[in-house]
Amino acid sequence: MNNVEHVLTVQNELGECPIWNAKEQALYWVNIEGKITAHRFDPVTNDHQICNLNFPLTAFGLRASGGWITAAKNGLAFWDWQSLNYEFISDPEANTPDVRFNDGVVDRQGRFWAGSLNEADLNVPDGSLHRLDPDGSTHKLDTGYATSNGMGFSPDSKTLYLVDMFHSNILAYDHDPATGAVENRRIFASVPEEDGFPDGITIDSEGFIWNAHWAGWKVTRYDPTGKIEREIRFPVQNVTRCAFGGEELDTLYVTTAWYAMSEEERKIQPMAGDLFCVKTGVKGLEEPKFIG
Repeated sequence: MNNVEHVLTVQNELGECPIWNAKEQALYWVNIEGKITAHRFDPVTNDHQICNLNFPLTAFGLRASGGWITAAKNGLAFWDWQSLNYEFISDPEANTPDVRFNDGVVDRQGRFWAGSLNEADLNVPDGSLHRLDPDGSTHKLDTGYATSNGMGFSPDSKTLYLVDMFHSNILAYDHDPATGAVENRRIFASVPEEDGFPDGITIDSEGFIWNAHWAGWKVTRYDPTGKIEREIRFPVQNVTRCAFGGEELDTLYVTTAWYAMSEEERKIQPMAGDLFCVKTGVKGLEEPKFIG
């Protein structure tokens, strides 16, 4: 248990947003820097497919009617892997210089949530949280993040967790599942400097939060009070995001990156940018689908 397994050599410059498609029993993720690509991996057959993208995708979620709901540097859109059809929805950050979307997640009510960052300076607190409803309307819910990153919901959907990356905090909000409103912003956990920065997160069936550490070499599991339950070390420094998959949803898949690493660091960490997994003894939750 908790032994890290090297799954696939992909050398993503910045691997992100792993999502398990339960219907297909396959893992999807994206490389959001350099050559922008989407990936599909079947762990039973070891079949790995790569789709070259012509738009700057940063995060995506499953869509109930098929295909994907996406966040990209140029806004929100629907996208289909098979047809490559791209349907622009809107860009709520269009009038904010240097600000673009980053990570995103679908909630259990079928809405899509996405956060933003200032691409010119990731430490500037220009990041905001947006919600896309099934009717196509968008809502700005909060702001002031020094790079909005991973987000996820507690099993009862009453708590939203969101990473304020370069403030080194994982935040928590009270969430009303019926309306999508959030309130009572607070710090759930802070990441010390020696542990890098909090990046992507996922929530398991027990309500514990798994956080990948950028420049921190690990994934940390927090209990619902913010106490560290365990830490899992990786052979690469930039651990970006994690997601549960497999037939029993008990395998934690983890994406990584070599973005911003020196040539010397890459020689020392030859698996940076590859896909890993861990058998944790814990089960995840099935990915919800956007219903718009």
